[in-house]
Amino acid sequence: MTLPQAEQGAGLHMALLLGGGTSGYPQGYRLGYRDRAWPWRPRACGVIGTMMQIGTLDVTPARSRPDLLAPATAEALSAWSRVDDVGVAPIDPDLADTAAFCAAYGVPLAASANCVVLAGKREGQVRMAACLVLATTRADVNGVARRWLDVRKISFAPMDDAVAMTGMEYGGITPVGLPAEWPILVDPRVIQEAAIVIGSGIRGSKLVLPGAALRDYPGVAVVESLASPLTPSS
Repeated sequence: MTLPQAEQGAGLHMALLLGGGTSGYPQGYRLGYRDRAWPWRPRACGVIGTMMQIGTLDVTPARSRPDLLAPATAEALSAWSRVDDVGVAPIDPDLADTAAFCAAYGVPLAASANCVVLAGKREGQVRMAACLVLATTRADVNGVARRWLDVRKISFAPMDDAVAMTGMEYGGITPVGLPAEWPILVDPRVIQEAAIVIGSGIRGSKLVLPGAALRDYPGVAVVESLASPLTPSS
């Protein structure tokens, strides 16, 4: 199947294609594009049936596996218009941390996004927020995030506070299901990825979805220059 042929499959589920491209695809894959043609990195990703696949993850529709989601995440997904674009895959909870997870399941770091909880303070009031950036980048918390939240001081929320306030497991915190009043700051690189892997609210699974879908998630603000590429010394 050539790229022009694949483009004719509009209406099929969006193919999950990362990084520098090729004009052909392996036999046995059903490929389609909802918005635009995305380049593809062989063996990193594909579509099986109508569900995104990436690395060696066993991805199934998230709405059919609430047992693999934190309760708050399951509830938020059920009310989200993009729920049919979201998959979930079980993983070893001991491998939930980004580096170990990507190595174990063949997921490119550039397709993995980390969600952290921020606590900003101004005039005695605490303002909570979340920040989502690719694993290949570092969030500018003290600069861009602090200014966007209009706070004098900002830091990562302590682990116990993040867990208690989100109802999620540390290492599995995800934008999907956070308290509704929290803004979710997202770096544009996340939105540009054809597919990303994020937390599910628990350490025993991961969500897989088009990066662009997050633009439609309630509370998301796409913030320019929120993150910068990691350097070897970072």
